[in-house]
Amino acid sequence: MADEVLGVVGAGIVGLAVARELAQRRPGSRVVVFEKEDRVAAHQTSHNSGVVHAGIYYAPGSLKARLCTRGVALLKEYCAEHALPYVECGKLIVAVREEEVPRMDALYGRAVANGVPGLRRVGPEELREIEPHATGLGAIHSPGSAITDYAAVARAFAAEVTAAGGEVRLGFPVDRIEPVGSRVRVASGEETVTVDHLVLCAGLQADRVAALAGDEPGPRIVPFRGEYLRVVNAKAELLQGLVYPVPVPGYPFLGVHFTRRVDNGTAGGGTVEIGPNAVLALAAEGYRWRDLSPAHLARLAAWPGAWRMAARHWRMGALEVYGSVSKRAYMENAQRYFPAIGLEDVERDGAGVRAQALDRDGGLVDDFRIHRLGPITAVRNAPSPAATSSMAIAEHVVEQLLEPLGR
Repeated sequence: MADEVLGVVGAGIVGLAVARELAQRRPGSRVVVFEKEDRVAAHQTSHNSGVVHAGIYYAPGSLKARLCTRGVALLKEYCAEHALPYVECGKLIVAVREEEVPRMDALYGRAVANGVPGLRRVGPEELREIEPHATGLGAIHSPGSAITDYAAVARAFAAEVTAAGGEVRLGFPVDRIEPVGSRVRVASGEETVTVDHLVLCAGLQADRVAALAGDEPGPRIVPFRGEYLRVVNAKAELLQGLVYPVPVPGYPFLGVHFTRRVDNGTAGGGTVEIGPNAVLALAAEGYRWRDLSPAHLARLAAWPGAWRMAARHWRMGALEVYGSVSKRAYMENAQRYFPAIGLEDVERDGAGVRAQALDRDGGLVDDFRIHRLGPITAVRNAPSPAATSSMAIAEHVVEQLLEPLGR
C-alpha cells in the first residue's frame, strides 16, 4: 500500500470528496487529484444555489434518494466540525395553481417514503406564518432544508487531501488516459502520472473524459445554463428561508426559486437570489449567451438523444429562453410565489452550468450513474443533489473501488 497511487480527475466537490475518502480509507497511499482549472470548485460546485437538499424529490429506493439522505447527515456533521456555514433555514414547496395540488400531494408521499424528517403539509394561513410574504394554495414545509457554502466545503476537502500527503494538481487538463498493465497512465501534454486506480469525476466534461478511458458514448453530457437574479434592496430581508415551486413531472430541473445565501455564515441579512432557470448552453462551460462553441454544438447535434430531447421538451425550452431574455417574464413567473419582490427590486446576477446526462433515446438521466472499467471508475452522471450527497457518493464509490483492492 505504501507505493500505491490513487488518482481522481476533477477537483469539484464530488471529486474532492472521493479523494478525501480514499486518503482516509487507504492511509499510506498517495492520492493525486487532476484539475484543468487553476483553482478547485471552479464550475458546478461554486455556481449553484448553496441549498442542502433534504431528499424530498427523489424516487424512493433510488441511488439519489439513498445517498442524499446519508449525505445530508454527513455534510451537516462535517460543517459543524470544521466551522463551515450550515444554516437550517427551512424550505416551502408551494402550489399556486389547483392542478399543482395533486402533484404536491404525490411529492409529499415520495418525501415521506424517503424518510425526510420534520416534513408536513401546510395550508395558506400556516404558509404565511412561516413565510409572511409568500402566497399559495398550500405547501410542503421541510424545516431541515439548509444552505451552505459548497466551495468552502470543497476547499476543506482539498486541504484534508494535501494534509494526508496527497496532491491537488491544478492546471492539469487530462488529454490522455492509457492502460499500463494493470495500472493507468494519466497525461496532460508531456506530463504523465501512473496510478493504480483512477476515478473520473469530471462534471461538465464527464463524457469527454470517460471517452478517453474507452467508456461507451452514452450518456452524453448536455450543459444547461441556470441564470440568477439578485434582490438589490431591503426587500431581501422579507425572505426567511427557501421558497420553491412544485416541480414539473418528467423535467429534472426544480424551477425558479427564492434562495437565501450564507453571507458571513448566517442566514439573516444574507443575499437573496431568484433562480435558476434552465436554458441550453452553447458551450460545455457556457455561462453567457455569447459563450458559443461550434465544435460543442456539432458534437451535440451528432448525438441522437439531443434531437429526441428537443422533440419532447421544446415547449418548456422555449419558455425558459423567453425568461432568459426577458427579466420581466422571469419575474412574472417568480412573483406567483413571492409577490412582494418585483422587477424593480432585482438585477441580473451570475449563472451556473449544470451537467445534464442524456441517453441515446432522448431520456434525461435522473439518477446517479457510475460505470466501472477495470481499474477506472467513471462517475458519468452526478446531478443535483450531488453537492449535498458528495460525501455519501464518495463512500459509495470508494466501497466499490476497494473490493478488488482489498481492505
